[in-house]
Amino acid sequence: MTDTSLQDDTGAPRVGIVSLGCPKALVDSERIITRLRAEGYALSPDYGGADMVIVNTCGFLDSAKAESLAAIGEALRENGKVIVTGCMGADDREILARYPNVLAVTGPQAYGDVMAAVHAAAPAPHDYKRDLVPPAGLKLTPRHYAWLKISEGCSNSCTFCIIPRLRGPLVSRPAGDVLREAERLAAAGVKELLVISQDTSAYGRDIRHAASEWRGQKVRAHVTDLARALGELGVWVRMHYLYPYPHVDQLVDLMAGGLILPYMDLPLQHASHAVLRAMKRPADQERMLERIAGWRKACPDLAIRSTFITGFPGETEEDFARLLEWLKAARLERVGCFAYEDVAGARANDLPGAVPVEVRQERRARLMELQAEISADILRGKVGRETDVLVDEIDEEDGLVIARSRWDAAEVDGEVWIRREKAPRARPGDLLRVRITGADVYDLEAEPASEA
Repeated sequence: MTDTSLQDDTGAPRVGIVSLGCPKALVDSERIITRLRAEGYALSPDYGGADMVIVNTCGFLDSAKAESLAAIGEALRENGKVIVTGCMGADDREILARYPNVLAVTGPQAYGDVMAAVHAAAPAPHDYKRDLVPPAGLKLTPRHYAWLKISEGCSNSCTFCIIPRLRGPLVSRPAGDVLREAERLAAAGVKELLVISQDTSAYGRDIRHAASEWRGQKVRAHVTDLARALGELGVWVRMHYLYPYPHVDQLVDLMAGGLILPYMDLPLQHASHAVLRAMKRPADQERMLERIAGWRKACPDLAIRSTFITGFPGETEEDFARLLEWLKAARLERVGCFAYEDVAGARANDLPGAVPVEVRQERRARLMELQAEISADILRGKVGRETDVLVDEIDEEDGLVIARSRWDAAEVDGEVWIRREKAPRARPGDLLRVRITGADVYDLEAEPASEA
């Protein structure tokens, strides 16, 4: 269960929350606990101390559904009063067939329905006298970084994905609303904003990039305008889930100018034309190599992260070989890979040429073996350089300050390790200037620049 570290308000109903899935779901959980606290509920870090438990589920893959069902079962065993929400709740039949005694099931982003279920289980406290919610809301991440969700849903039609069915089409937030939230986060001490949506490059398309007011000026709901404005807040701004639309080139210019971090999370999925067509994804990967080369020329410090799928229906050994050759040419800094899974309701399930599970996994292992070589070579090239890092935690047991560089996103990328005796005053959230002294496959070693 998520430890909210908020155990005050004796006598108020206490709610626990289990948050599963992606950062977008984590933001949903943060919004739920913010509403709970605003109404006077207390938050419990364990089952035993909770009057009820909310389980925010993931329903994207069968493995994620299995994890969600297991979490619901555990919450019922340990507590007995469970409200289910999130992507898996968009179709409640499987949940109710397994666990008919849950208090309620709601879909993703259904904050009002979740609160209605909480109210039915335990009425909201009354007559509380003080402000229970900080201006920036409550967060489930460390205090120095926060996920900033700029839109809901997705209007793409990838054959392996059911997100549009679970979360609906693209619905963008007004730029002014996003920027005011970002200001509150920065004022509360957040040092890094991780911008997320299902398709960040498409931000504002559904509202025709309508402008809204912020700081006395009009800002369009367009990813480049939003990124430029976020860059004025004096914190790290990291862009996630970008699709390679033409205007992404403008974001690279902002990265080169130091306004936002030189980091791009670009889910490319494959390199074979045949596989990409079957996925209903852009299929011109030769052109993609040219664009990456252009971006790196404009911004030499750029780090690109991407994710790929092995064993998609119809993927041949030739298709997979093409993907490996493309990765050798692209030399991406950070890569994640998933062996294909059937997703209930996805159109890819009906495609011919199913690849055996063991072949999917074997190809994934081969891809990650290649990427490990690429990553190690890239990181070796950084030894001797100076850079800024953001401290994430202090590992007193191993005597380490654990930080991240501008090239590494929280929770998914590498770390920078600094010996504690070299930076005895470092605290989570501090920005340090370091010199890189060593590298392994995915992580870096460093010392404070003044001592290296």
